[in-house]
Amino acid sequence: MFERLKIAAVVTALVATAAYAVFASTASPAANEPAALQNGAPAPDFTGIDTWINSPPLDLKQLRGKVVLVEFWTFDCINCAHTVPYMKAWYSRYRDRGLVVVGVHTPELPIERNTDNLKKAIARFGIEYPVAQDNSYATWNAYSNQYWPALYLIDKNGKLAYSHFGEGDYDQTEQTIRGLLGLDGKKG
Repeated sequence: MFERLKIAAVVTALVATAAYAVFASTASPAANEPAALQNGAPAPDFTGIDTWINSPPLDLKQLRGKVVLVEFWTFDCINCAHTVPYMKAWYSRYRDRGLVVVGVHTPELPIERNTDNLKKAIARFGIEYPVAQDNSYATWNAYSNQYWPALYLIDKNGKLAYSHFGEGDYDQTEQTIRGLLGLDGKKG
């Protein structure tokens, strides 16, 4: 009996791994995509967005004159979950000073494609800033992005000013936000 359960568990794991490999090969961007964006390059607009949550649809032209922080994330990613408190704090601290935060939710797993699941995760995390659901990877590909989480800061003229991939460098990111907003001195 124990051997049958062990075999069933192995078979289940193999099937799940194979299914994920097939999904990942079709859902992820192609290996021959263009090089990552460089600082000073015009930032790509939000494109192919399925649903906007916490906001009407946004575009970078209407956000000119603001500093925009775009974060590529997905709700079942532990590294992304670790960045949420920083994103929320920056949104709270600087939104009245000209910062717009947009979470571009680009799914890694099939359950993350479901809008209801995304809305539940946004409520669970307490996210109030705009979230764009990028199930087709259109905005992800426009940025030539390859990472969860990935942060892109866009200056008031619509140009990429800073990017960071993965967790960490929160102080540097915040100092860059403050610099782009023209805020000197200590946080506050």
